[in-house]
Amino acid sequence: MSELIDKTTAQTITGAKTFTAAFGYGTGAGGTVTQVTSKSTGVTLNKLAGQITMHNGSLGAGAEATFAVTNSTVAANDVVIVNHSSSGTAGAYVVGVSAVSSGSFKITVSNLSGSSLGEAIVLSFAVIKSANA
Repeated sequence: MSELIDKTTAQTITGAKTFTAAFGYGTGAGGTVTQVTSKSTGVTLNKLAGQITMHNGSLGAGAEATFAVTNSTVAANDVVIVNHSSSGTAGAYVVGVSAVSSGSFKITVSNLSGSSLGEAIVLSFAVIKSANA
């Protein structure tokens, strides 16, 4: 049986549920950070959700850049989702989480366009707390 914990009431939610309102993190759970040196430079953001503004250095056609996000809220069993949320050429990038460990995760950004792009794209991420037992 699936089980969730309602963080506002500390009650266990079991079985299938339909949510009719927004579902996610509230004000204060998120943050922002900007890469300062290159698209491979790691960042630190100790929040369950947030936005990362990448450096505007060039990423060649077909090239990838991977960087670490140090984040004390992340456990090895968690699921981290990320997407290209704003700035830059829409559809030119594929973004994904390539590794998750306790205290950090890695994001890989691929340039699918036919040319080099030097854009400070903005990525949004959220940590979904998980358990394996």
